[in-house]
Amino acid sequence: MSSTLIINARLVNEGRSYAADLRIEGERIAQIAPGLTPRQGETVIDAAGKWLLPGMIDDQVHFREPGLTHKGDIASESAALVAGGLTSFMDMPNTNPPTLDSAALEAKYALAEGRAWGNYGFYHGASNDNLEAIRALDPKATPGVKVFMGASTGNMLVDNPQTLDAIFRDCPTPIITHCEDTPMINALAAQYEEKYGDALTAEQHPDIRSRAACLKSSELAVSLAKKHGTRLHVLHISTADELKLFEPGPLVRADGSRKQITAETCVHFLHFARPDYKEKGNLIKCNPAIKEESDRQALTAALANDVIDVLATDHAPHTWEEKQKPYAQAPSGLPLVQYALVAALERVHEGKLSREQVVQKFAHAPAQLFDVAQRGFLREGYYADLVLVEDVPFTVKREDVLGKCGWSPFEGTTFHSRVAATFVNGQQVWDGEKLLGEPAGQRLEFDR
Repeated sequence: MSSTLIINARLVNEGRSYAADLRIEGERIAQIAPGLTPRQGETVIDAAGKWLLPGMIDDQVHFREPGLTHKGDIASESAALVAGGLTSFMDMPNTNPPTLDSAALEAKYALAEGRAWGNYGFYHGASNDNLEAIRALDPKATPGVKVFMGASTGNMLVDNPQTLDAIFRDCPTPIITHCEDTPMINALAAQYEEKYGDALTAEQHPDIRSRAACLKSSELAVSLAKKHGTRLHVLHISTADELKLFEPGPLVRADGSRKQITAETCVHFLHFARPDYKEKGNLIKCNPAIKEESDRQALTAALANDVIDVLATDHAPHTWEEKQKPYAQAPSGLPLVQYALVAALERVHEGKLSREQVVQKFAHAPAQLFDVAQRGFLREGYYADLVLVEDVPFTVKREDVLGKCGWSPFEGTTFHSRVAATFVNGQQVWDGEKLLGEPAGQRLEFDR
């Protein structure tokens, strides 16, 4: 069994930072303590004061496989993932074909085996006509059921009120939702197209994908969850307005109980705001839309104050050529996983969040929320999914992007932390400059 000892690290875990060493044996964390003595034949890594974190768990990615692999695939996007210090991902069901039954779900797991650099889980999707498949779902097979309560790809917009109510009543897993009100968005899009015509640009995107549309849909999801006692997780909160729907407090309470209704925001909502459309244009066009600077500040504060429980990416790559189309034809979505952790750590350097809070929201909370077995924490006996971070500035360059789309909305940005090493299941897969070895990802297990 291989053995690796990381010495002189500063661990960040479960609300505190402290100096310690960490030993990996095989796939697992074997020991955490100060002053561990190297064994004969053991690989020793001197962290030299770098921060040692649990690998981040990204509960919201679109890796585009199957069916859209010209944009990205499981291999390419998970390579970017581990380069960014993220070690597990949960992939969305709006692929081609969509993941609307157990056969399609297991087919996606088969695609990931041996090719995913990080650990993987796949969501089951909801539609207006797959209620029986949802009712029959094995809760150990998936992190949850994704319900698009706003515009989506393919046959995945659930807008039948009776079906929506039944999904919230009968779903055997957590429900996760994309909340935007489609009729409101369609009406605004028609108005703006009539007013601006070909002059319409991404600067109007937050007006078309409006805050009112977000709030109306989120209110509906929360009301259904309260009606049925559903475990609900509302994705990519983008407005200060929606924060009133969620209760502050820890995800897991002192008595071991968990919040019933939880919220998430994304790294791009903490980094960009309306003024950035002038420079970035369609490159930061996403759904829900990036909105005002006041929203950016409010969302950051909501993470710090435990109103928002989870931080994720909504990684959604599109080709450079697709993003150069006129606004109305350009697709929505940003490639984010490679620089998501360092972007989140910028809020630490600004004094808006602590390292412990970033680790809570981006590693611990997804594991707790989705019952991920033995990951998301630095604990003896847990899988050795780890990231070493050093506070050394670097500037994002296009030639360093590993995702298949080949560009990043962060190009030209100087971050003040960098990922120095990533370990997945005890295997070092990133050394700060390049990928190492072979893909080491495993299927996530959900302890339900």
